[in-house]
Amino acid sequence: MSALGHVGAGAGTAAPVELSKPRRKWLPYLLLLPGGLWLILFFAVPCVQLLATSLYDPSGSLEDGYVMTWHVANYSDTVSQYLPQFGRSIGYAALTTVFSLILGYPLAYAIALKSGRFKNILLICVIAPFFTSFLIRTLAWKVILSDNGTVVSVLNALHVPLPDGRLLATTPAVIAGLVYNFLPFMVLPLYASLEKLDPRLIEAAGDLYARPVARFTRVVLPLSMPGVVAGTLLTFIPAAGDYINAELLGTSRQYMIGNVIQSKFLKVTDYPAAAALSFTLMAAILVLVFVYVRRAGTDEVL
Repeated sequence: MSALGHVGAGAGTAAPVELSKPRRKWLPYLLLLPGGLWLILFFAVPCVQLLATSLYDPSGSLEDGYVMTWHVANYSDTVSQYLPQFGRSIGYAALTTVFSLILGYPLAYAIALKSGRFKNILLICVIAPFFTSFLIRTLAWKVILSDNGTVVSVLNALHVPLPDGRLLATTPAVIAGLVYNFLPFMVLPLYASLEKLDPRLIEAAGDLYARPVARFTRVVLPLSMPGVVAGTLLTFIPAAGDYINAELLGTSRQYMIGNVIQSKFLKVTDYPAAAALSFTLMAAILVLVFVYVRRAGTDEVL
């Protein structure tokens, strides 16, 4: 009777399904297939087309068409002509990244380790700007920094010197807009890294008579470096290619390379020059990111 019961129990339990060795071999590739096809169709193919467009004959036009002449000089001509905009883009993006890190690290630290039951509310506050359009947020800054706005009035009352007596249409206005728009990209990776930090490690450092500065530099900062690297990359890369902030908060003196590319594609319709500028910017950012990650010593974050 017990034997029958054992057989019945065994029949009612589903046996684990084991995949054959060939199936186990191909399963990871099958899982990667949808994402791989997406990247090929919507990233690799457009990049190849962009590269081909950058080598068209610059004398062509949208009406008459372009001819593939492998005109490599498009790169040297455009880079030499718009080198100030390239430098401005890299400089603005670097300043944006630094300011975002200075503002975002304490915020992420407070949310991850000090906020208690208010953690979710503070995270919602960080993510809340994404609920509105990027363009609307930048237009709001245009109102905030206007000549008759509260910010300028307060600074004038405090006798703080302003460029030409105004904030709008200046470099600080463009950088302020970039920092505001890309600050969440810095805070969220930092929070994710700090949230995994074991508070007992900080307590142990205190028990070993480490001062607060030493606890931060020797324990907290090294353990949060993956978040720092990820946050700086997520901030620097889109900031370098941005053009909305310079368009709305600055003038032609603050234009970045993104403004030139946008104008070449949509207004001047000089596709070879626009494609050459785009590919050069992409290659320059890729080199900077590679050097930065190698110097930071956190290759695993990629």
